[in-house]
Amino acid sequence: MTQEANPFESLQEQIDDAAAYIDADDDVIDRLKHPERVLETNLTIDMDDGTTGRFKAFRSQFNGDRGPYKGGIRYHPGVNRDEVKALSGWMVYKCATVGIPYGGGKGGIVIDPSEHSAGEVERVTRAFAKELRPFVGEDEDIPAPDVNTGQREMNWIKDTYETLEGKTEPGVVTGKAIESGGSEGRVEATGRSTMLAAREVFDYLDRDISQAKVAVQGYGNAGWIAAKLIDELGADVVAVSDSSGAIHNPNGFDPVAVKDFKRETGSVAGYEDADDEFTNEDLLTMDVDLLVPAALENAIDEELAREVSADVIVEAANGPLTPDADDVLTERDVHVVPDILANAGGVTVSYFEWVQNRQRFYWDEARVNDELETIIVNAFDRMTEAYESFDTPNLRTACYVNAIQRVLNAYEDAGNWP
Repeated sequence: MTQEANPFESLQEQIDDAAAYIDADDDVIDRLKHPERVLETNLTIDMDDGTTGRFKAFRSQFNGDRGPYKGGIRYHPGVNRDEVKALSGWMVYKCATVGIPYGGGKGGIVIDPSEHSAGEVERVTRAFAKELRPFVGEDEDIPAPDVNTGQREMNWIKDTYETLEGKTEPGVVTGKAIESGGSEGRVEATGRSTMLAAREVFDYLDRDISQAKVAVQGYGNAGWIAAKLIDELGADVVAVSDSSGAIHNPNGFDPVAVKDFKRETGSVAGYEDADDEFTNEDLLTMDVDLLVPAALENAIDEELAREVSADVIVEAANGPLTPDADDVLTERDVHVVPDILANAGGVTVSYFEWVQNRQRFYWDEARVNDELETIIVNAFDRMTEAYESFDTPNLRTACYVNAIQRVLNAYEDAGNWP
């Protein structure tokens, strides 16, 4: 593997690539390549053993031209300032891609939650919520789950905020449990949009997805749900992986059975219907029709991209390809549906949740899924229109052309004043 790409620099390069097709001054484009503000804080909590624990945390608010900042909070030992800045920027263009009225934000805590008790995780979550209190709210910045966070952590943040503010404001976060104001369909949303993007790109390429062989790298929430829903389209999921390794069966797996096995054992490795076990890198270079990277950033760099054998890649993770990998895959005519469209189901249904919270009127799952499908399909059609009309080198650049233009329009309509 080559040296790992800086995700913030990757974001800026993607913006530059698209800017070549947009009529805007360089200084205006430069504004869209940097966050408006970044909070860096140190959280201190009482540990179970009586010591004091310190955890570094970040929240980046990248751009609010189109609405309140929106984005998840991840718990991971690899969280850093540049990663959070990049992720918040990707959120800006993700929301603009699908046309929902948000800007972009992202947060993270440098912590491995698996090494801490539930009590310690709750205390660090509430400490972060206290630090975020002046900067968040349903009209300011709306956090959501991300890597290693979920309904539990969002419920804690909501409760902390509402207790300190002395009011009920369920729209301060999304991704909550149903009983706490969450939305039907939210848990499946990212995997569902990944499936919809895969279905649409196969149709665009005049290929039958029901005949596809599929590999999924990363078997967390987004990965396994994408695998299940793509399997329901008739495709064969022949390889999956998690941080412990990868498994393969040329005849295909039952994605739900693999998830049940992982839930029981903590890993997909050792699944009895697997013909063999191999590495994540082996999975990423398998000869399949569709590859779904659903883990972390920089999964595929330039070197690995030269070995990728998939015809189509649909990005369920944020930033799984480096810009150099993108260039290689473009040269090799591998079609990549970018993260800012493919995994936008999460933020789209978060938007639905926010709308429902504000109206105090809740939708059933069928309506959520129908509304999500309409938004993803329309965004896909806009992307392919830009791809053809601007003759962009790949689908990612086409997506960014549309997204950046929407942000620029909002900025110019509002005007700039001190």
